[in-house]
Amino acid sequence: MTSDRGLSGPHLARLLGEWRSGGAAYAALARAIRLLVLDGRLPLRTRLPGERELAEALGVSRTTATAAYSALREEGFLASRRGAGSWTRLPADPGLASLPAPAGEDVIDLSCAATAAPDGDLHHALAAATAELPRYLPGPGYDSAGLPVAREAIAAYLTRLGAPTTPDQILVTAGALHALTLLLRVLSGPGDRVLVEHPTYAAALDAVRASGARPVPVPMLDGGWDLEMFAATFRQAAPGLAYVIADHQNPTGHSMPQADRERLVSLARATRTPLVVDEAIVGLHLDGEPERSVAALDESGETVITIGSMSKTFWAGLRIGWVRANPSLIQRLAAARAALDIGSPVLEQLMAVELLGRADAILARQREAALVRRAALVEALREELPSWRFTVPAGGLCLWIELDAPRSTALAALADRHGVRLAAGPRFGVDGAFERFIRLPYSLPEDVLRDVVSRLGPAWRGVMAGGTAVGSGSAPALVA
Repeated sequence: MTSDRGLSGPHLARLLGEWRSGGAAYAALARAIRLLVLDGRLPLRTRLPGERELAEALGVSRTTATAAYSALREEGFLASRRGAGSWTRLPADPGLASLPAPAGEDVIDLSCAATAAPDGDLHHALAAATAELPRYLPGPGYDSAGLPVAREAIAAYLTRLGAPTTPDQILVTAGALHALTLLLRVLSGPGDRVLVEHPTYAAALDAVRASGARPVPVPMLDGGWDLEMFAATFRQAAPGLAYVIADHQNPTGHSMPQADRERLVSLARATRTPLVVDEAIVGLHLDGEPERSVAALDESGETVITIGSMSKTFWAGLRIGWVRANPSLIQRLAAARAALDIGSPVLEQLMAVELLGRADAILARQREAALVRRAALVEALREELPSWRFTVPAGGLCLWIELDAPRSTALAALADRHGVRLAAGPRFGVDGAFERFIRLPYSLPEDVLRDVVSRLGPAWRGVMAGGTAVGSGSAPALVA
């Protein structure tokens, strides 16, 4: 299969950075390109520059570039065809099977990153919603766009976050993933391309694939987003829509700078690509002040479509989310929804109204708890597993950790035997990328997080000693 987009020599040179190391130059270059592929920073099926162009960009001989490409082809990381060039791939991988945890041992589940319910607030919201419920009982309880009072509350909440919003720009959904599923149904179809960050939210990738669309990954850089690659992908792959998480990106934790937000919106507008921005983790900024909402750059919602949820910030069991877009798209989504679930539960919508009205105070307490838990996980990791590398994110709910070796799936397999359920790095990528990474949420209590790390230490040492089980491969049924 050939590529949807290609890299220029200078662009690949920037991605490679300081690639030279000991030994032959061609071997060092091959190692550096291989690492980019394994880490997901160089997506699969990306066409690489020609050997002459790469040699000129790196200041090496063409012989060095040719030998590096040849080594990558032999290892299975590069495919070539005369007249079509060379593009990245992965060699065949037998996978690693996850063995069940020992009988009777408690399993700590880190496959989902979501906060616990704020103390007392859900009980208060339930009582208030129950008191309001009688006035809705004479009606049928169906409202495909959501209760007017819920749409008003969500619009007011988004307006307070800096994106002036009217109720007719809101569709109430059963969470952000449900919102994305509706948008994929309306804005794309089988075979269409959907631009995604790489890595990205695992469930979003599942939703894209389930819709019959094809995810087209754009790699994240160490410090954030590669907008040059975004521009090339918009232009060359012509995606039907783009999906990004600008605030506390899941799983990397990065937040997009304001200038990058403005440029991304301009790129999407220029190419007429609907830009779906997932704001499910907005409100969990832990260091400094949050950036301005991307929706504020397109108040009408013609280009920027934002989706949000109560799940990550209030409680995952409260299945209320929303879409913010122009009113005509909201009407189309409401009509398409009839084939899925007709409408959101009335009682939960009324609870959301109560919670959103007190969101500032509630989210302040949620941030305080996340700060303490983040510090506990960071301290435990630095003590038990100092060779693991990560950047402490300024917000969100998880650490994206670079391991010593590309053994993420093996670690998930052995960690399960130690009573820890992990989502291996490849769950957040396309075509097996991110074997060098693991996501660790800090959404559980501090003592539990310390216990997790005390179990991961022996599991990782077992992986490095070769203690893995080979099989067909497995993963948690739910990664959120």
